[in-house]
Amino acid sequence: MSFLALSVLLSLVSAVAYAAGAIVQERVAASAAGRRTYAPLRSAAWWGAVGLNGVGALLHVVALAYGPLTVVQPLGALTIVFALPMAALLVRRRAGAVAWRGALMATAGLAGLLALTGEAGSRSVDGGSRLLLAGLGAGAVALLYGAARGVRRPVARGVLLASGAGVAFGVASVFTKTVAVDLMARDAPVPWPGLSAIAALAAAGLLLSQAAYRGAGLTAPLATVTVTNPVVAAAVGLTLFGEGFRYGVPGTVLALGCGVLAAGGLILLTAVPPEPERARAQPPSQTHAAGPQVGEGVDVGPVPRPRPHLEVEVRSGAVAGGS
Repeated sequence: MSFLALSVLLSLVSAVAYAAGAIVQERVAASAAGRRTYAPLRSAAWWGAVGLNGVGALLHVVALAYGPLTVVQPLGALTIVFALPMAALLVRRRAGAVAWRGALMATAGLAGLLALTGEAGSRSVDGGSRLLLAGLGAGAVALLYGAARGVRRPVARGVLLASGAGVAFGVASVFTKTVAVDLMARDAPVPWPGLSAIAALAAAGLLLSQAAYRGAGLTAPLATVTVTNPVVAAAVGLTLFGEGFRYGVPGTVLALGCGVLAAGGLILLTAVPPEPERARAQPPSQTHAAGPQVGEGVDVGPVPRPRPHLEVEVRSGAVAGGS
């Protein structure tokens, strides 16, 4: 098995683990609706989701060590695609036509990217490029976080926070790639600055993604993170790692089209409301069976005009009336 095939296999298993973790997190979030908490530490299911995400992250790191960013990161976007049938099987939650259309578009676009991606040798970047990448990533995350604080709509705020989380995860994947290459080199010192950057970016992405779910549901933030993460990492892979696509300029243009198709499919998934919202959006059945509802016109006949109040005083046998 070639290194590229191994990285593809590990990426697929990682996406399945991430999808399972997302499903568990969704169930925990639904059961804890109304509670102002981001991390239910007393929930065994939540810790199970953390474990699944940890397994997915570990497999993702190994995949980055053997494969190019332009392959590993797009395959990571299959998380939300795998989550649809897994949710239907595990929690009996069926996806609608819009969700499946978006999933098929994302799958086709990612398959095209995989077919057009060329295998590049493992290489790292110098210290100056790492500092520049860390600064740009931190600045983008801070900018998106600041923009989200000024937005009142929960869905829009969640998308901005999820975009920041995707940038943090994408840059963390780039640093993971560089650290993995450094550790595979002989007689190389432990890259503590790179490990520190990975820890800081991963923590920032986790906190931002948790904040994005608050009030915005799970579908839109998860799809936003899934789109932003591979786009950022693939852009860095093309510029810093010398990775490219087959067939020269035509292959690159076709790959960009496949990327747009995949991103469009994943963005289409953001239009799918969560299950509780779909249930609330359905009109109630037999609304007139229990009588007229508020705001409905009811014919009650002519309304009698009120009579003026009559005050009667008896003064020395006289009757005085007034209103």
